[in-house]
Amino acid sequence: MTAYILRRLLLIIPTLLAILLVNFAIVQAAPGGPVEQAVARLQGLAGGAPGARVETVQNASRASRGLDPKLIEEIKRQYGFDKSAPERLWLMLGQYARLDFGSSFFRGAKVTDLIVDKLPVTLSLGFWATLITYLVSIPLGIRKAVHHGSRFDAWSSALIVIGYALPSFLFALLLIVLFAGGTSLNWFPVRGLVSENFAQLNLLGKVADYFWHLVLPVSALVIGGFATLTLLTKNAFLDEISRQYVVTARAKGLSERRVLYGHVLRNAMLLVVAGIPQALITVFFAGSLLIEVIFSLDGLGRMSYEAAVSRDYPVVFGTLFIFTLAGLLIRLLGDLAYTVLDPRIDFDARSH
Repeated sequence: MTAYILRRLLLIIPTLLAILLVNFAIVQAAPGGPVEQAVARLQGLAGGAPGARVETVQNASRASRGLDPKLIEEIKRQYGFDKSAPERLWLMLGQYARLDFGSSFFRGAKVTDLIVDKLPVTLSLGFWATLITYLVSIPLGIRKAVHHGSRFDAWSSALIVIGYALPSFLFALLLIVLFAGGTSLNWFPVRGLVSENFAQLNLLGKVADYFWHLVLPVSALVIGGFATLTLLTKNAFLDEISRQYVVTARAKGLSERRVLYGHVLRNAMLLVVAGIPQALITVFFAGSLLIEVIFSLDGLGRMSYEAAVSRDYPVVFGTLFIFTLAGLLIRLLGDLAYTVLDPRIDFDARSH
């Protein structure tokens, strides 16, 4: 197992390198870089909605004709664009090897400090969404497997399919319309993770305020993963229930509860564990981006979105590096969890 872990950790390096290279090449081809953004600001063209910035940066090159060429060169030097693309790539990789992600072009802070500042919000959303998803989905999937073909199984499957087909951002908008002032009901806030008077509240009030703000965004994140995990758990249990060892355990007189939770659960959970890495990656990094933007939550997802819109490349690549590294490590932890549930699995033997 030690050799397998070392190989997986070493494979992270070329994987990160390949992803950074591909995205660096894409960024070089994208119009409206930070130099154009800075020129647009100097000419008073910046501002407005993100959708309007496309025309703004397209006009920036024409606007730059009215500026002093020395100023343009100074702007390029400030953002590192006085060097060629291979030089910039080499410098960036050297910095990343030292875990130095540079400084934001427009936020006036180091990328590492920005990530540390925004990370708690994203982790908070991801933790509660994942916890609730598993606490609800696994018992529900087991019950659906035990009562396979019943009326309960039929109507719960219909709701699950609807939830699976409904994108999280669309469900978030629906929740806002229904419960956050879109109708006569205005039960939950739609901005931020805490209220403005959070510091003045007592401990119980702070806890209540925190969870009050989490209700809508976490509900929107849970909807997709909830459907997938429930069906995965059900199918895993159905497959195990039909096996010979279950028939033998029942023939020996063991109770149904003992059979399900003493024998079937451990084997069925292998498939569920297989889905944990993908579920965590989806919740933490894919789903949280849109949810943070919709609910104005100041987390990594929203910051990376705003950085991409403003072409703040150090933030874009820094968050991409962190997201990719975390995703690869989560997948490795998922493999290690296999061995805890089933010691018979030997990844070292499979690799030979």
